[in-house]
Amino acid sequence: MEAHSDDSRALLDRALVSGRLHSAYLLSGAGAQPRAAALAFARGLVCEGQPPPPCERCRACRLSSETEPLALDGTGRGGPLLRHVGDHPDLLWIERGAADTRVRIGQIRALQHALRLRGEGPGRRAAVIADAEWLNAEAQNALLRLLEEPPPRTTLVLIAATSAGLLATLRSRCQRVPFRAAETTPEAGELRALRERLDALAGAPLPELLEWAEQYRGARGQTADAVRTLLEVSAGWLRERVREAVRSGSGDLRRALVADREISACRKSLDQRNANSQMVAERALLVVREALR
Repeated sequence: MEAHSDDSRALLDRALVSGRLHSAYLLSGAGAQPRAAALAFARGLVCEGQPPPPCERCRACRLSSETEPLALDGTGRGGPLLRHVGDHPDLLWIERGAADTRVRIGQIRALQHALRLRGEGPGRRAAVIADAEWLNAEAQNALLRLLEEPPPRTTLVLIAATSAGLLATLRSRCQRVPFRAAETTPEAGELRALRERLDALAGAPLPELLEWAEQYRGARGQTADAVRTLLEVSAGWLRERVREAVRSGSGDLRRALVADREISACRKSLDQRNANSQMVAERALLVVREALR
């Protein structure tokens, strides 16, 4: 059962106050909440003040305070591969570069190197891997080796809009902390509108479907996130339909299950093969429409 966002925050706060910490956490969910929680949790890990951390008064909190985070470049040609959180030497952050559609293996290797360099200090350290859903298979395997043998006194925090694209072995080594968008947030409103549009897809003519897919036309760096959201919402929407059909004893389960497999294939194409976003959206919408007929 998915936790409420307040419960997820409370879980992280309890871990900080008690000191009973896992070596890795996976914060998942749409919107800004998981990223904000990961930042607060990482800063809390090194806070030297009184609980609940971060206290915002101690030296560590002043060092980890951020105003304008340094922009990253996953290739290392136009900027760094990783950065510190604020100016704190024991807090590291990785995310996609502004023009990237991947968190690259070079970034994970740079993180491994940075953690080895600072492996002897007395205090705690944290490394945040944002945009974890955009780790390709090679980068995920490199990160898995780090999770299997975590450096001492180090906590890894992964942030993903959805964890579906991550290796099962990687997910299993993390404490899962799911976040749910509040009903009043813009993200929740957009997702609700997307589900309503899927409800009407059965009667949509082909030109209307193609027009919808054309909304995802453009550079991959600008469109891939939106198509990923479409795929995740479509998969969840299909599963709801399957559950309804099982309860009522009606409907063509076979078509829905075939469509679900196709959605998974679309996700792999988007993640692993740099497929064209518009064409992936077309394929997904076609199989969903077919499942409804």
